[in-house]
Amino acid sequence: MEQTLLARKRSPSLTDAELRLMEVVWQKGSATVSDVVEALPARVNLAYSTVLTTLRILEQKGYLKHSKEGRAFVYQSLIGRDQARENAVTHLLRRFFEGSPELLMLNLVEGNKIRPEELQRLRRRIAEEEES
Repeated sequence: MEQTLLARKRSPSLTDAELRLMEVVWQKGSATVSDVVEALPARVNLAYSTVLTTLRILEQKGYLKHSKEGRAFVYQSLIGRDQARENAVTHLLRRFFEGSPELLMLNLVEGNKIRPEELQRLRRRIAEEEES
């Protein structure tokens, strides 16, 4: 009996591991694989080859581009933090909240996941938006 293995579908959003490496590239502006490995916290013990593979995946996803400087590939971000956040929220809305920002906000409010001061800032922001 032959068993077929299905490849895992590549997510357009960032995984935790990918986000960790993107944070380094965003902070540095551009970075080689060695730069990224050295910038990771000591508790994150990733091999050079793992970082290289993940940076290549990020490039395939359209988050990074590289140029060659000598023997090294230098990676630069094509998408900033704000755009990555927007992409993640859009993905979250589609996947869990039927594309509805209202359902997401109701979940946060009803689940007491928003502190009173955050809720007050949101109320002010909504009022400002309604006035404009």
